[in-house]
Amino acid sequence: MTELKRNADGRALTESEQEARQKEYIEKAARALSVIEQAHGRALKSSVVTFGCQMNARDSEKLRGILAAVGFEDTEDELDADFILYNTCTVRENADQHVYGRLGRLTGLKKKRPDLLVGMCGCMMQEEHVVRKIRRSYPVVDLIFGTHNLFTFPELLYRILTERKKVIELWEGTDVIVENLPVRRKNSFKSGVNIMFGCNNFCSYCIVPYVRGRERSRKPDDILSEIRQLSADGVKEIMLLGQNVNSYGKTLENKMSFAELLEKAAEIPGIERIRFMTSHPKDLSQDLIDVIARTPKICRHFHLPVQSGSTEILRRMNRHYTREDYMRLVDRIRSAVPDISLTTDLIVGFPGETEENFLDTLSLVEEAGFDSAFTFIYSPRTGTPAAVMENQIPEDVVHERFNRLLAAVKESGEKQSGRFTGRTMDVLVEEQNREEGYVSGRLSQNIVVHLPGTKEDIGSILPVRLVECKGFYYFGERV
Repeated sequence: MTELKRNADGRALTESEQEARQKEYIEKAARALSVIEQAHGRALKSSVVTFGCQMNARDSEKLRGILAAVGFEDTEDELDADFILYNTCTVRENADQHVYGRLGRLTGLKKKRPDLLVGMCGCMMQEEHVVRKIRRSYPVVDLIFGTHNLFTFPELLYRILTERKKVIELWEGTDVIVENLPVRRKNSFKSGVNIMFGCNNFCSYCIVPYVRGRERSRKPDDILSEIRQLSADGVKEIMLLGQNVNSYGKTLENKMSFAELLEKAAEIPGIERIRFMTSHPKDLSQDLIDVIARTPKICRHFHLPVQSGSTEILRRMNRHYTREDYMRLVDRIRSAVPDISLTTDLIVGFPGETEENFLDTLSLVEEAGFDSAFTFIYSPRTGTPAAVMENQIPEDVVHERFNRLLAAVKESGEKQSGRFTGRTMDVLVEEQNREEGYVSGRLSQNIVVHLPGTKEDIGSILPVRLVECKGFYYFGERV
């Protein structure tokens, strides 16, 4: 794998040098695309297909922005595109298999359309065995790059447009953060903002530190500058993104905590809502809880992954907290922010999980009172310690436990969600509802609300009386 792109004298390029370099390649790629379009007699289309987390979604906005700057027309129909780019996730095995299935379908398409270009990037591409499989079994793929050199996409795009041969460039790691390139946001009124990259936690089941690298925090001035620009563009809600936002600032020369960054972001005029994810319980400070409590702009929603209710399983997961530690955090959060919506992640079937361990998880769901939870069946990832642990759980046992967990989460959510019935609360309208005459949006607590409205309401924050709770969502009426 290529480690770092270097300049003529062998010195690694700085962030500003890389930014300038990639902007030059956007212009070069635009000229190359224009020549190709003249030969085809039409505009060429591109489609970016996103798998995985919010950070991947934000990365895809960058990829779409670059493609648009080069001159491609964006299409959501990948089969109608001239260039298809898969931004992949590898947290769970089914995500990998889904990507392979899509590539199989493209093999037949490329036989009919030999000029079709196919690219792959994201977390899957940082795994050597995956890249070997793609090179061996899926010759349909023309371009492969990874998480560390995503910002070099303009340069790589130019190469496949002009060289018309496979381009594979993967970096083992980088300290360079290049964010000031074109972005095409999905929504005009809300946006993600990357504040850090990578993870140092090395949970025993998780592949992320191996494919995203070690923690790197963006400079606060760069983050705040981006937020000011988003505000000037009409964005009302931002989501600060990182694998573990609670550890933001540890790699900065001039240290700044995540709590301090949140306070500064909240001072920016025009930004009305601030969300963040994801938080690791071991790094959650009282300062952060206090900032949330006293800052109305910070949304009343806390996603705090617990993964298991068993201290023994948490130890095997290398999570660095106990069940009791987690519940103390829950109590502190609820005490400081009584109307908080608390959500979590839960894994079933981790190696060695006994029935008693699983019952600990069920009881924690009841004790914590989660509004909702993302529930996952444990998926072995090659290269992680958990993948080679003894006592892997039989599939039938895992699925039976998973169904019981779903029922417990549903019961907890239904108990919690109805507590706002009858109150008038602000809703950020996000989209038209499938039912004519209705729109859908979210409370600060991230709970969905359906209400009468039109597409003109999208992006507005409206006072809404919550009339009826339907489990995990409300029907409301405008006030």
